[in-house]
Amino acid sequence: MDFVGKLQEIKEKFEQITEKLSDPDVLSDQKKVVQLSRERSKLEEIVNKYDEYSSTLSNIEGNKEIISAREDAEITEMAELELEDLSQKKSDLEEEIKVLLIPKDPNDDKDIILEVRAGAGGDEAGLFAADLLRMYTRFVEIKGWKHELMDLSEVGVGGVKEAVMAIRGEGIYGVLKYESGVHRVQRVPTTESSGRVHTSAASVVVMPEAEEVEIDLDMGDVRVDTYRASGAGGQHVNKTDSAIRLTHIPSGIVVQCQDERSQIKNRQKAMTVLKTKLSDLKLQAQTSEISEHRKGLVKSGDRSDKIRTYNYPQNRVTDHRIGLTLYNLTKIVDGDINELIEKLQIAERTEKLKN
Repeated sequence: MDFVGKLQEIKEKFEQITEKLSDPDVLSDQKKVVQLSRERSKLEEIVNKYDEYSSTLSNIEGNKEIISAREDAEITEMAELELEDLSQKKSDLEEEIKVLLIPKDPNDDKDIILEVRAGAGGDEAGLFAADLLRMYTRFVEIKGWKHELMDLSEVGVGGVKEAVMAIRGEGIYGVLKYESGVHRVQRVPTTESSGRVHTSAASVVVMPEAEEVEIDLDMGDVRVDTYRASGAGGQHVNKTDSAIRLTHIPSGIVVQCQDERSQIKNRQKAMTVLKTKLSDLKLQAQTSEISEHRKGLVKSGDRSDKIRTYNYPQNRVTDHRIGLTLYNLTKIVDGDINELIEKLQIAERTEKLKN
């Protein structure tokens, strides 16, 4: 099927969905309405671009007819000038539509579970992990998304050993999936009297939250342990075994939650994280089966890859996957990571177009 034929097929599908959404039988089924509305929304931008493209093609043909007729020298000259602009517009629209036609990752619209874990570097790595957690929290707040801390293990003074956060909103995985990998920091620790720059690291994992139907979890494979929570929460947490630890025996995955005072709520949260990790394990296995030339340039399947360096003395952030360096570290660590993400999205789209 040719380019225009594909677009016409999409437009017909869009019109069929629009018609269904006015059907009383469909309107009485809220689940069906939500499903069709989402599907229509995904096609709407392509259809609008196609309408603009069709109009441009029509105008090109009209101008060519005027030029061929050559009935009026002035009108012919105007038509020739306009034809140049229309031809450029046609090329630009074709490129835009090609990008829109790239198949989306089915997980892009999902909510996520984000993990930040301190790596090599002692207390400084814990402080850096805390900085990354704050960076993502600020970014989520700026975007107007919802976030919930599922688990937090602190280290040293103000450091984070490991943090697990659920983030919910529109298209979150498609935005933050590029953050998975090893983040490295270069700076002078507050405890360093000689002013020597130290290097430490923290790892970030972004997982699309598993839906109930995706993971068939056999509870016979899960060991449930309760223990007394520690940290914030007042004296109550020290009097009841409200914290939950789940161990998935076949995979060895361990998750825990002590954020809530209720053991039931902690269990529900821990179960969400466990299912997401199992779903992500399955996703990673599928990714590793894809041949090297098909692996994404940006979203590498190997989470041990060093993806970014934050250099404080030079106020510099470098993303090693696309060779991008920005000199606005202060703003970035305060949650302004939009430019980084946009550049990564463009790089991935460009790679997909080449393939």
